[in-house]
Amino acid sequence: MTKFTLATAFGALMLAGPALAADPAAGETDFKKCKACHAIVASDGTEVVKGGKTGPNLGGVIGRPIASVADFKYGESILAVGATGAVWDEASLAAYITDPAAWLKEQTGDSAAKSKMSFKLASGAEDMAAYLATIK
Repeated sequence: MTKFTLATAFGALMLAGPALAADPAAGETDFKKCKACHAIVASDGTEVVKGGKTGPNLGGVIGRPIASVADFKYGESILAVGATGAVWDEASLAAYITDPAAWLKEQTGDSAAKSKMSFKLASGAEDMAAYLATIK
């Protein structure tokens, strides 16, 4: 490989980096797709987004143990993931909201794993996770 080819490839990667960065503002805008089922209430009790109660509160989700919101009735498969001690981070949440059932199958190793969340976010999952990471 020539120096020019290496320099060109490196330059392309450097330019692509910012384009791949998650955008919390875009995630905030896209959250309207989620609020029918989810509210966002910060740890101090501030209601950030008034939403439904079909899904768990997403305030403080990043850094929280999976399937750990008190009094929420989680499905069996996500409870199995939570029982491992796994914690939500931006990458795992983005993968989950892109295809919840596929993520649960991968995490549990169970091809029959199911999700109670049927919604799949076709694009912008990284933005959504970045937005949710801003709410403690």
